[in-house]
Amino acid sequence: MNFENKNILLGVCGGIAAYKVCELVRLLKKQGANVNVIMTKSAQYFVGKTTFQVLSEQKVLTDLFEEDSLGIQHIELASNADAVVIAPATANIIAKLATGIADDALSTTMLAVRAPVMICPAMNSDMYENLRVQRNLDVLTNDGFYVLEPDFGELACKVTGTGRLPDPQYIIDRLDSFLAVKDLKNKKVLISAGPTIEAIDPVRYISNHSSGKMGYEIARSAEKRGGEVTLVSGPVSLDSPANVELINIESCDQMAENMLERAKTADIIIKVAAVADYKPTDVASEKIKKKDLKNGFNIAFKENIDILKTIGKIKTKNQFLVGFAAETDDLEKNACLKMENKNLDMIVANPIGVPGAGFKEDTNKVQFFYKDGSKEDFALMEKKAIADILIDRIVARIG
Repeated sequence: MNFENKNILLGVCGGIAAYKVCELVRLLKKQGANVNVIMTKSAQYFVGKTTFQVLSEQKVLTDLFEEDSLGIQHIELASNADAVVIAPATANIIAKLATGIADDALSTTMLAVRAPVMICPAMNSDMYENLRVQRNLDVLTNDGFYVLEPDFGELACKVTGTGRLPDPQYIIDRLDSFLAVKDLKNKKVLISAGPTIEAIDPVRYISNHSSGKMGYEIARSAEKRGGEVTLVSGPVSLDSPANVELINIESCDQMAENMLERAKTADIIIKVAAVADYKPTDVASEKIKKKDLKNGFNIAFKENIDILKTIGKIKTKNQFLVGFAAETDDLEKNACLKMENKNLDMIVANPIGVPGAGFKEDTNKVQFFYKDGSKEDFALMEKKAIADILIDRIVARIG
């Protein structure tokens, strides 16, 4: 979901985790959202009202009967909201929402809300696990609220357990998923990402500069759209996407084994990984010492299996196969030739050497080429945006 110009109503309750919500407001604003904050009386003991007013650039509602509210500000906030997030959600507000109590600005406003609501519980682990709190959370879930599971860890009360408010970036990621159209529901999506590494000896290996960022963003986008996503990934330094089956591999052979097995049942296959074309013919069982390299270091190579081409040969008419091509020259010619030779339905091509594009960057400049001969050219943009557009195009073509 694009948060640009979306009205996000944020309810802040009285818990130590309220300080984390300052960062949540900042991140939402950074993504272009309009953020309005309602604070409970208890919340103001932890974070000052002025802090949220500065961060949100909006008046913060704390009392239904403030002098300039005219008694209807809460109705306007409820009516205008595209989504509501309550964080941290205390046991108190959870109980009020579950039973319909309206005795302050936040609980009263919530009775008028018709937008999707996300509840982020944060409290002592014994409180969270209390039967009555869990019963109230079940009521909210059955009523259509999205309850985000709190994290496990050390709490402010020095107890270790479940009850921590998740990282603000994760809250936004799950809010994005909650609001997204589920047009990939019941679709199995198989994605490869990152580099592969081919061993020379137990210490040395051959690899490439792939960071895995593009493949991971595509996995996130597909998951948010309701897809059942499997991500086969080479070695990367990235957080695992939520609700995605992650399979970590190292070599081309390992990636091939996992991709070919899962390709049999996948509806959509997106091969983003930069897989090594060749591997050493012989792998030393012990580290090769410098003293043994007096005459140079010569390595014989043999060709790896072409995973994408192999899948292209066995794919059915009901499967949609996407490849990626990174080229230094003749981008369109080489990409289209690859699409034809490997029986792809679509290929995403990007030039190597363009500033801000390619490996390790958060942005890329790509072109889409399709089996029917059509093509699209995009300006430099965030890889997350490219992932969303790619899923849009795939959904449009699979019907």
